[in-house]
Amino acid sequence: MPSFLRSTSLIWLLLIGSLWAQPRQSLVQLDVHPLAETWTYELGERADFAVRVSRNGHPLRNVSIRYEIGPECMPAVIRDSLALPEGETILTGLAGEEPGFVRCQVWVEVEGKTYQAWGTAGFAPDQLTPVIPQPKDFEAFWDSAKSDLARIPLEPHLTPLPEYSTDKVDAYHLRLNTLASPNWHGNYGHVYGILCVPKAPGLYPALLNVPGAGARPYYPDARANEGLITLTIGIHGIPVTLEEHVYTDLMRGAIMDYWTKGMEHRDTYYYKRVYLACVRAIDYLVSRPEFDGKALGVTGGSQGGALSIVTAGLDERVTHLAAFYPALCDLTGYLHGRAGGWPHMFSDYDPAVSPGWLTTAPYYDVVNFARRVTARGWYAWGYNDNVCPPTSMHAAYNVITAPKEFHPFYETAHWTYPEEQAAATAWLLESLRDVRP
Repeated sequence: MPSFLRSTSLIWLLLIGSLWAQPRQSLVQLDVHPLAETWTYELGERADFAVRVSRNGHPLRNVSIRYEIGPECMPAVIRDSLALPEGETILTGLAGEEPGFVRCQVWVEVEGKTYQAWGTAGFAPDQLTPVIPQPKDFEAFWDSAKSDLARIPLEPHLTPLPEYSTDKVDAYHLRLNTLASPNWHGNYGHVYGILCVPKAPGLYPALLNVPGAGARPYYPDARANEGLITLTIGIHGIPVTLEEHVYTDLMRGAIMDYWTKGMEHRDTYYYKRVYLACVRAIDYLVSRPEFDGKALGVTGGSQGGALSIVTAGLDERVTHLAAFYPALCDLTGYLHGRAGGWPHMFSDYDPAVSPGWLTTAPYYDVVNFARRVTARGWYAWGYNDNVCPPTSMHAAYNVITAPKEFHPFYETAHWTYPEEQAAATAWLLESLRDVRP
């Protein structure tokens, strides 16, 4: 394949990787949003919500809606229905008496099909504080884990991927040694990823891509063409170049609900190996002779947003991070009458069934890693996120003391705009290139 076609294919792979997260548009449009332009209110103010039902750009008259308004992820305070002769209305909402978010959910049925939308108002979100406790031995626990990891040799194994290489970049499938799963009695396990290295001689910044939840194959990062060493890793200890059905089968079997596996104890929780695999990826990137020794970024969304913050909190070699809608933030919020982070294991928690979870969670909650971040950060999410509640994400963001910037894309749920992705990439490229000795 000609090199210019391979380069184009890399770009398309990057685009295809982000398209899954784009919202799908339907014929009938149901729009719900707070009246405030920034979707944000002071404590004590009331958030009202505009609702509009349209088709082909025009209001859909004589429809009826059903709606609920209440604190995010909590039982609704207001439940009602309303006829919309003109296809639009203003719903009287709630006042925010404490920092957090109020969500208005609306349903409308048109020609036998039900449409749903929601809008979310923030009340002093910059004042949200986390409820997850901070273990006294948090640092000692992770220092010990990293010491165990350091005793395991890297022993990198590279398999060239000529089908993904370009005239600017060499692509490889990479395998590294890392901490084994707790129920495996060998000395170590593996972490796999896709490595891209610029062909031109010189020293380059490095960028680690950490994945969202689930399991899937991974592909080269087109940003390597811009003069970065990039590494995109999987977290499940298996190659990342297998056919799609292999990962689907694993998610239906061996790693189903992996986010709660082993959570009975802090040493057996699934994410212990995952977090250390991210550190192991950093070990490898800084060992590359092409690495400039100065600028090292990490980025991802959802679970990947969480892993970006966790990696930066565990490893001061990370100088920059760009995190989209991070999961695993302030997990125990539900036990305090407010939203907790994905994967919501405490939304219907029964201590009799899972007695160890409350003890384990603080050692893995993003909040307690966020406190330790020293890297410059670019953060983005939407108030409408229905997977990673903004309550939980703001609780983590607010404890970060390192240089940071928050980019709210209010309307977004658990997806990103192309412009949002482009802004993060531009920030990473500029920031990583600008690092000085």
